[in-house]
Amino acid sequence: MDEALLRSLTPSVLAVLVRRGADFAAAEDAVQDALVEAVRGWPADPVRDPKGWLVTVAWRRFLDATRSDTARRRREHLVDEEPAPGPAPAVDDTLQLYFLCAHPSLTPSSAVALTLRAVGGLTTRQIARAYLVPEATMAQRISRAKRTVSGVRFDRPGDVATVLRVLYLVFNEGYSGDVDLAAEAIRLTRQLAASIDHPEVAGLLALMLLHHARRAARTAPDGSLVPLAEQDRGRWDTGAIAEGVAILQAALARDRLGEFQAQAAIAALHADAPTAEETDWVQIVEWYDELAGLTDSPVVRLNRAVAVGEADGPRAGLAALAALDAALPRYTAVAAYLHERDGDPATAARLYAEAARKAPDLAERDHLMRQAARLNARRSR
Repeated sequence: MDEALLRSLTPSVLAVLVRRGADFAAAEDAVQDALVEAVRGWPADPVRDPKGWLVTVAWRRFLDATRSDTARRRREHLVDEEPAPGPAPAVDDTLQLYFLCAHPSLTPSSAVALTLRAVGGLTTRQIARAYLVPEATMAQRISRAKRTVSGVRFDRPGDVATVLRVLYLVFNEGYSGDVDLAAEAIRLTRQLAASIDHPEVAGLLALMLLHHARRAARTAPDGSLVPLAEQDRGRWDTGAIAEGVAILQAALARDRLGEFQAQAAIAALHADAPTAEETDWVQIVEWYDELAGLTDSPVVRLNRAVAVGEADGPRAGLAALAALDAALPRYTAVAAYLHERDGDPATAARLYAEAARKAPDLAERDHLMRQAARLNARRSR
């Protein structure tokens, strides 16, 4: 290893990072990391362009170290902001970074995981929960993705489908997770919809708006979860619902159905019902059939079992549920609900308690425990 060469290249590499916008301290740390990697890797695998290699690796280190923190700080300022309707401003650096990190050299799933971690500000645990895999498995996947893009130039954007998947998962985490990212996901999706004419981008934006419209009604004043059927529909944001439905109708009219449009159609049917009892469950089942055909997702089939139970009765829902893997997240909670509707409170109470032990967060656990306690109290009277 030519240490003199490394020393001579260090100032110019540092200057490149600073010109690209890195502050000096962060750039210096990134360059030092690149030098350590060079010392480890060059003897076994010499490079033809030492300076170019160092600049690429140092810039990647800088992105890994700073973008997540920057994204978190930006989102902290947006916590109390609701997404405003109307046209979005011009595409900014954040959306461009989503495309660059969704690198073509990665598989779509790896690109999504890496982008969520490096740019979206999500933890490895949050990403693993979104993918329904153990945290250790997701950590390995992200590490492999980083190794895959090690040394490559971030000058080829990824495809729209990968970026949509990232935005969808960021929104879901913001909608129900530990960090409020929902408004930022909607902001970026608005920008994307304003910049490209793509029905699935419109479908995702509609889906986000329709779900976000119900946000104020999702929790009680004490922080407990309020199920959809029990929500105060007067607290739903009718402006966001109207905008979401209009965007969805325009997208569906193009007859290029995708999974986000199908999900948005289901959300629109829920939003359109004046009361829970007036929900058009037959149409919702039909949309779940479309969605299952598009995704073949076990989670979609789990949600479909609930819809079948509402449309055709709890016995039909339980039959649909029996065809699925009992290890699916929330399978037990769905089984509890359907057994309760089928007039079997003893089985339902037991399953609610079991589901509570498997719940991914405290709010959901407490909700399920309350359901079990409610049924047990009723049985003891």
